[in-house]
Amino acid sequence: MDKQDCFKLGHVSKLHGVKGEIVIALDVDDASRYKKLESVFIEINQQLVPFFIEGITIKNKHAIVKLDGINTIEQAGMINNTEVFLPLSFLPKLDDKKFYFHEIIGFAVNDKTHGNIGTVEAVLEFPGQNIIQVRDGNKNEILIPLRNEFIIKVDRGNKCLDVNTPEGLVDVYLKKGNEGE
Repeated sequence: MDKQDCFKLGHVSKLHGVKGEIVIALDVDDASRYKKLESVFIEINQQLVPFFIEGITIKNKHAIVKLDGINTIEQAGMINNTEVFLPLSFLPKLDDKKFYFHEIIGFAVNDKTHGNIGTVEAVLEFPGQNIIQVRDGNKNEILIPLRNEFIIKVDRGNKCLDVNTPEGLVDVYLKKGNEGE
């Protein structure tokens, strides 16, 4: 399994007990969706290694996990502080106004007023607000707050994100990049 075919479920945050159990800090919205996992991939030496799960208990945003073949605290210690992944197929399908951050990287952004304003470079996650980072053809950076009311449609087939940004938002970035011309 290649990393680009997976999403990060979380990371091994600490050991639990003396029989090889680990705690995975889950980086997901709904941890309860993962209470019946049969296996995970753990990144070891930049390779995704599959592990079968013998037992799992979900508590808030953490999973206490017993992995097949990890039976001692020493064995568990070898995978402490590693990242845990699942195949992208585990993600639920979303409607045409919702998306996973990783899937819109490279999408063209079409603004209702300005037309094509560039390509999504990243989704920046901040405590109070997530931001879509767009780069236009002149290498100008355009930052769009990730708010439901700004998203018109996610067109996965054509790799386009249609938005309706507030009046003046895009103009601020485009004028800034054209100063001195």
